[in-house]
Amino acid sequence: MRKYVIMGVQGSGKGTQGALLANDLDLVHISVGDIFRWHVKNHTKLGAQVRRLVAAGELVGDDLVADVVKDRLQLHDWNYGFVIDGFPRNRPQAEFFLESYDLDGVIHLDLPDDEVRRRVLARRLCSRCGMDYNLIAHRPEVEGRCDVCGGDLVTREDDSPDALARRLLDYHSKTDPVLELFRRKEYVMTIDARADKTTVQRAIRTRFNLPPYKG
Repeated sequence: MRKYVIMGVQGSGKGTQGALLANDLDLVHISVGDIFRWHVKNHTKLGAQVRRLVAAGELVGDDLVADVVKDRLQLHDWNYGFVIDGFPRNRPQAEFFLESYDLDGVIHLDLPDDEVRRRVLARRLCSRCGMDYNLIAHRPEVEGRCDVCGGDLVTREDDSPDALARRLLDYHSKTDPVLELFRRKEYVMTIDARADKTTVQRAIRTRFNLPPYKG
């Protein structure tokens, strides 16, 4: 059974790399961001709370994130292991994780802040079906229109320059100590996330002696 944590700033490709790793190795991919987006899309009570925070350019509270992750892991549907991204986000969460799960490794996707800004501010979202686009890496065939349903492409509520600046500050203040804790346990492999997704995935496989990625 393999258990990995993927850490990285917004826009570093955590979700993409987690999905590639999980799909190929029969692991369960647990994405905190995807869980919250599901709640927003389905208009749950939690989704309404998340939407308010996003509209204000704020991060979802750490306690709420921890509760959501613990509930998800208690489903125990990860017979061959899991890949989790977006958690842990602070030192207490990291300590809980180390006490509760025998991790095989922490994948740190390293991305400079200026590249984060370039990637995040280019993101677009279909207002109808929720399909993700990026004007740098995944452009729609018709400008401003979704390839899947033809819906209008819009900027995410939390992708303004000011909101991004606040999130970067919050990320570094909370996550840098988490990485330091994991490094002391010799779990962390830092990967340069500036490359394309295939190059990054191959680097992850090489560093962790996993089956090669053929995508």
